[in-house]
Amino acid sequence: MNLQSILNQKGPHIRKRWLDLIIETYPSDSKRFLKEQKDRFANPVGSTLSREVETLYHELVHDMDPKRLDASLDGIARIRAVQDFSPSKAMGFLFLLKKVLREELAQEIKESPAASEEMLALESRLDEMALRGFDLYMKCREQVYEIRAREAKTHVSRLLQKAGLLGEIPSWDPDRKKKG
Repeated sequence: MNLQSILNQKGPHIRKRWLDLIIETYPSDSKRFLKEQKDRFANPVGSTLSREVETLYHELVHDMDPKRLDASLDGIARIRAVQDFSPSKAMGFLFLLKKVLREELAQEIKESPAASEEMLALESRLDEMALRGFDLYMKCREQVYEIRAREAKTHVSRLLQKAGLLGEIPSWDPDRKKKG
């Protein structure tokens, strides 16, 4: 049996383990909620993680279609960009899959040099996925910072207006000095 067949056969178990490891990156209260709350409206983060883990795994094992891959990575990157994660922690969830794959496929890799080669190729694809994910995550972080900067600017402006410290600034006319 080739590695592709094994990955398809073990896919549900691998995805579940991977999702569990991702959820473990959250604080304990959040972990419990993300695991227990199954309603996608009450738990949009858990629902998104679950859906995107499935898509990312499929893309890794099969096509690596750039549009589907980026859409899926973007779904998780947006969530983690607004949460209190460092960039490495935010996107490190992709490398958790390497750990799961190595553990789940250890026997097959040990028994077959071909499976070992296929595993190296799979890990390279996962590295490529991670690089794409970091790019998307950084774009999301930039958007978050821009939004926060605009909100801060608006807030300060309103406070200054309220305090009467902000009025219209008269336009400067350089010829006015010469006339006076």
